[in-house]
Amino acid sequence: MTFSALRTSSTLLSLLLLLIVAGPVRAQSGGVVDEIVAVVGNDIVLRSEVDGIVYNIVQQGQAQYSDGLWLEMLDQMVDQKVMAIVAERDTNITVTDSQVDQSIDGRIEQLQRQVGGVSEIERIYGKPIVQIRADLRRDFRSQLLAQQLQQQHMRSIRITPTEVRAWFHQFPTDSLPTVPESVRLSHIVRHPEITDAARDEAMEIISTIRESVVSGDATIEEMARQFSDDPGSAGRGGHYEGTRLSDLVAEFAAVAARSPVGEYSQIFESPFGLHFLRVNQRRGDVVDYNHVLIEFDRSKADPAPAIEFLQAVKDSIETYDLSFEVMARRHSEEQQTSMLGGRVVDLRTGERQLYLEMLGPDWRRTIQQLEVGEISEPTRVQLLTGQSSYHIVKLREHTAAHRLSLDTDYERIEQLALQEKQQRELQRWARSLRDQVHIKMRGKARDLIARN
Repeated sequence: MTFSALRTSSTLLSLLLLLIVAGPVRAQSGGVVDEIVAVVGNDIVLRSEVDGIVYNIVQQGQAQYSDGLWLEMLDQMVDQKVMAIVAERDTNITVTDSQVDQSIDGRIEQLQRQVGGVSEIERIYGKPIVQIRADLRRDFRSQLLAQQLQQQHMRSIRITPTEVRAWFHQFPTDSLPTVPESVRLSHIVRHPEITDAARDEAMEIISTIRESVVSGDATIEEMARQFSDDPGSAGRGGHYEGTRLSDLVAEFAAVAARSPVGEYSQIFESPFGLHFLRVNQRRGDVVDYNHVLIEFDRSKADPAPAIEFLQAVKDSIETYDLSFEVMARRHSEEQQTSMLGGRVVDLRTGERQLYLEMLGPDWRRTIQQLEVGEISEPTRVQLLTGQSSYHIVKLREHTAAHRLSLDTDYERIEQLALQEKQQRELQRWARSLRDQVHIKMRGKARDLIARN
């Protein structure tokens, strides 16, 4: 089994956390086995670090232990350290403290789910979470630097149609997988109208929060952690760093652009709910800010206006042969799809081809009633973002389950072929970078290399 897929920085970051809770790997005699097995520039790799990563791979059932696996994991750690050193020298690559914090936050949250909370992490490791985070900072910063350098290089790797066909034809036809039933869709979304009762309730909550912050009884960070409905920032005290105004919804961008640095804005409304914010720094059209979001209680929303509006849009498209894409850009209230003319894509991969079995029951019920080219009646839906709303759907393509084929699945095959080429090129490139950094193998690593 090959572990070339583990060469990504994000996977190694995860393994670093697994190493934390696994603790030092001990010999059968009970003593701690440790030694320096590689020197990379001014940095070192300890045997216990490699042992810990290999131990977790074996424990997860991904492979059996072998000297080859051990050397492969060491190689990957050395490559990551080399890339981090090269990235440090590149003035175009930077990693901020906030980026490191966000990365550690995400991994710690993942680990909490695995082991049962912060207290369990602290019990296993024998340190407070603050110390664990401090111990991780240097490694995570190095890994993020390496990741940026790696991504920069990956963008230069392309693949031709000839290479795609050659890659695909290496597999015997009877070994090709079956592709599940899939669709391509566009939709126009309208959110149910927020009632006065829901708006008043949200206003009362956020007004109380803002008053506590402005009076000095609490900080915006404390209030965001306790009460903000923004899952992307609540854990960080409502903090976002290095955000372009063009990436924000218009209502939010308008306030972030004019609010005096260091002051608390008035309460304002966006499609997500009610906010107030504090701009910490503004550099041109890039802002660093904290905010609190209180969502409206959508269970008190009135769907009738949204349904009526969507029905009128559908009738106009069909009666006057209007462009669905143009109407989506003008009238859809889902920002990420309206910009694409209503086109629905997989939020994780960006792919247009959506597996029917992966869509929610609301989607499937609507799609099953449509022929290709038809537009649905207005229906309630749980959007791919998780928000409940209403939409009309146009079915663009409907592909039955079939054996993987260049004719029907070229984009997916192209992506797979490109990923393999990128991985191959990255391995070659990472080896070439070693000429720029002093590397010396020692201890177990030197012995295993000599034996092979």
